[in-house]
Amino acid sequence: MAIGERTANLGSLAEVPLKTSKGGVLQAKSYGTAAAGASTVEVGTAEAVSAEKGSSSGLSKMFRGPLGADFAVDNKTYAMSQIRATFYPKFENEKSDQEVRTRMIEMVSNGLATLEVSLKHSGSLFMYAGHEGGAYAKNSFGNIYTAVGVFVTGRMFREAWGAEAFVKQAEFNNFLETNRMCVSMELVTAVLGDHGQRPLEDYVVVTAVTELGGGKPKFYSTPDIIAFCRQWRLPTNHVWLFSTRKSVTSFFAAYDALCEEGIATPVCKALDEVADISVPGSKDHVKVQGEILEGLVARIVSHDSSKYMEEVLKDFPPPPLEGVGHDLGPALRDICAANRADEKQQIKALLQGVGASFCPDHSDWFGDGSGDAHSRSADRSVVSKFLQAYPADYSTTKVQEVVRLMREKRFPAAFKCYYNFHKISSLTSDNLHFKMVIHVHSDSAFRRYQKEMRYKPGLWPLYRGFFVDVNLLKADNEKVADVAKNDNFPVKNVNGNSSTWTSVTDGLADEDANLMIKLKFLTYKLRTFLIRNGLSTLFKDGPAAYKSYYLRQMKTWGTSAAKQRELSKMLDEWASYIRRKYGSKKLSSSIYLSEAEPFLEQYARRNPENQALIGSAGNLVRSEDFLAIIEGGRDEEGDLERTIVPSSQSPTMMDVVPKDNGVIVFFPGMPGCAKSALCKEIQSAPGGLGDDRPIQSLMGDLIKGKYWQKVVDERKRKPRAITLADKNAPNEEVWRQIENMCHSTRASAVPVVPESEGTDSNPFSLDALAVFLFRVLKRVNHPGNLDKASPNAGYVLLMFYHLYEGKNRREFESELIERFGSLVKMPLLKADRKPLPGPLKYILEEGINLYKLHTNRHGRLESTKGSYAKEWTNWEKRLRDTLSGNADYLTAIQVPFDFMVKQVLEQLKTAAKGGFVTPGSEKRKFGNIVFAAVALPVTEIRSLLDDLAQKNPKVESFLKDKDMQKSLQKAHVTLAHKRSHGVTAVASYGVYLQRNVPVDLTALLFSYESAALEARLGSVDVEKVESKNAWPHVTLWTAEGVAAKETNRLVELVSENKATRVEIDPPVSLSGILDFY
Repeated sequence: MAIGERTANLGSLAEVPLKTSKGGVLQAKSYGTAAAGASTVEVGTAEAVSAEKGSSSGLSKMFRGPLGADFAVDNKTYAMSQIRATFYPKFENEKSDQEVRTRMIEMVSNGLATLEVSLKHSGSLFMYAGHEGGAYAKNSFGNIYTAVGVFVTGRMFREAWGAEAFVKQAEFNNFLETNRMCVSMELVTAVLGDHGQRPLEDYVVVTAVTELGGGKPKFYSTPDIIAFCRQWRLPTNHVWLFSTRKSVTSFFAAYDALCEEGIATPVCKALDEVADISVPGSKDHVKVQGEILEGLVARIVSHDSSKYMEEVLKDFPPPPLEGVGHDLGPALRDICAANRADEKQQIKALLQGVGASFCPDHSDWFGDGSGDAHSRSADRSVVSKFLQAYPADYSTTKVQEVVRLMREKRFPAAFKCYYNFHKISSLTSDNLHFKMVIHVHSDSAFRRYQKEMRYKPGLWPLYRGFFVDVNLLKADNEKVADVAKNDNFPVKNVNGNSSTWTSVTDGLADEDANLMIKLKFLTYKLRTFLIRNGLSTLFKDGPAAYKSYYLRQMKTWGTSAAKQRELSKMLDEWASYIRRKYGSKKLSSSIYLSEAEPFLEQYARRNPENQALIGSAGNLVRSEDFLAIIEGGRDEEGDLERTIVPSSQSPTMMDVVPKDNGVIVFFPGMPGCAKSALCKEIQSAPGGLGDDRPIQSLMGDLIKGKYWQKVVDERKRKPRAITLADKNAPNEEVWRQIENMCHSTRASAVPVVPESEGTDSNPFSLDALAVFLFRVLKRVNHPGNLDKASPNAGYVLLMFYHLYEGKNRREFESELIERFGSLVKMPLLKADRKPLPGPLKYILEEGINLYKLHTNRHGRLESTKGSYAKEWTNWEKRLRDTLSGNADYLTAIQVPFDFMVKQVLEQLKTAAKGGFVTPGSEKRKFGNIVFAAVALPVTEIRSLLDDLAQKNPKVESFLKDKDMQKSLQKAHVTLAHKRSHGVTAVASYGVYLQRNVPVDLTALLFSYESAALEARLGSVDVEKVESKNAWPHVTLWTAEGVAAKETNRLVELVSENKATRVEIDPPVSLSGILDFY
């Protein structure tokens, strides 16, 4: 964001140049809410009236069949698209969280950027583009979620503007439509299902403001958002800015000290103390949502943001709330409680309740009033026709590019088109209007798309919440240009020449510009992830499976050992309580807090430790009577967060396998990966896996009935055995069974996987798939009848291949490591192999495409049945011919079998005896910081004590009965303690983290209860390091039962002649590393 003259539209309907007399930020007087140029809007009544849309003949034409089915694309067909709503692109950090934090600190320290931190309110994404532009949830519109969002937003206007509210609502709608803008908000309510805490009030907080009229969406900076919101009196978030090394390091240290116990009040207080700028939100989190805080969002912004923010805060003070104390009409919860018939009734009541000045048109929810027309999608061919049509402008070219790329690359996403009721009046057979929803199904799509953006710098981002108005029309070039001009589109003709748009390099100029990290708090996660998201596992699979689930989650987060013990005790009690109360009937996740909150409240009351664990409990808001009715069991399509295990969080630890326990060796692989041959080699290996435990192999193809139950039975019969589960274990459902088996039969599990680079969305590459197919089709008389005689062997392999779809190699391996603590890799392909030949690649890709077509239409129906049976027969034959023609290549690229067996045996022996070290790339303290200290070398301190004992009889007498070699294992100078000095005191040392600090030892003090060395701290980069302790020292020894903190009294005891002081002259100089503990 450039500071100086720029164009923005924050308050009036005309564009206003924003600048100060000094060339800085705009003057407040430049903003006005006068409706100059706005169309006349009738206000003064709160009753919404759905606008009439077109003639009855036009509507009957629209509903004759699926819209677009009869529309034919020819050389006079053009497409125009207008992005109506977007939220920020979802950028996946390829670096680990710790690497991102390090880079953020580096950039701020070097004056290249500022760190911006905001509160993460716990709600749902809601986007509003005016009553014409539409109201949107994350991946949907025209439902209860958007009706609630419109109602709450409209009520915010009444609260802020009082008697002027209806006028301001109408002005705001016209302003958004005229300037093609979208406002994104966090919608926090108690009627749309439970998150971490039921909010005390229903409200929204603006999180993004986007200009959409100039082609590529342009997002406002946070200072501009605050200026915009204060002009329109919309709620803003709490924001902190950190522009110095000291403040940014203190922030991360403060989070690390608070993240396991943090709630809103102490977190906000700590950040207020360490930030360079704090901008309180217009909605106090504690007053409107409560103490349970989901987290913080930290991102890198311009270095000039602090200066710009100061100017905005000066020019735009917080606005008054003129509606406070006024009768605002029925509240959200009252309306939902009074309308319990069905979802439609609630939607209608909410839209009528918000009033016609804010929502004069209900067509997105009810169509023309004849029924639930929104549920009727446009014809499926519309997307293809949109891509085939000539783009009428530059924006359409770029949107087509996004859609075309995602379809060609088979990204996990849907492109859903619906009737656009706002455009019915202009509907003809040659002029069709749609709303397109780009619905991303998996986070892997965002990651893969990011890679494509690096290869294609002009590619527009893939946004979260992506809604586009699409117009297909037939006309000549001149007419299209005229239509586009009237629609305020930058026109671009079919030859690619732009008349109003100068193309520049879009996309990511620098990956640092997208550095962002989400920092969540354990008090929130224990409610949402451990209790709410664990309900299905608890009620479906039982307490043992639930315990495996929550332990895995805590291990993934890096939760401290103490908190894991505390949480395990609490969660086991919760599981017993709720299962006893509900039996086999599952507690609904949408109202889970009705049971969890009272349980947590009584648990917290038992002792202070439980209170710290729970954070805050007892402010339960009953929601059963006013919960929104959500038909079909849907949510806003993405509300519940799915946990993806990043490899960066794999803790480095030793997973010890007790020799009294057994081991389950299992294979997350595919047919043809050589697991059966490997199991035979393991069984016959001299000395087994290095100990006396028996080895048994259970081949899946020879076992009738439920295979994994048979494994359980055998494990119970031989609990010490090493069990080779010779069956493919391809998905999380099987992995959960193995986890439960480990828990119930006291075993450890070791996954063995074929080594492969994988693809962007699959842990196995096409090279690996080709080898697996080649091996399978060479087999004869296979016990499972999957060999060269099988007519659909290729289809079966593709089915297994797609069971892994959605995870790249890193995610696949990381999840296995996090679940089971180890991973053994089977070497498969030579590193120096030649690329996959073209014919092989083509036949595999053809098969993958055919598999997708088949499963989309027929699900799991066999390939020999269904509408693609002939295509499958033809493909299977050509697959065999292609593999046979490339037999030499496929044989040459495989590593020798003996080499593979040797490598796997070595890894298994290490894992079986507990010597496996889980891979990890970083050392990270997750929130269990208690104090800051300088660690000192113990050996040198012991030498000092020996020297003092030789020179001073009192010291010699004191030390003679104390084994300092045994008792003195660690030594440090405590600088600040979280409970004694506060979080910010500890966090302030973040600026010196991992720096070498000089320390002079000046005296030895001892009594019959304790002993310590007096310490004098030196400087780092000319800045003296000061301890928050009144007397900096190194604790050496305390008598049994005496706490280490009692050494703080030694100076006082010396003055009372109850302790001895021995000067060290000259002082002994040491140095140590400053760290958090």
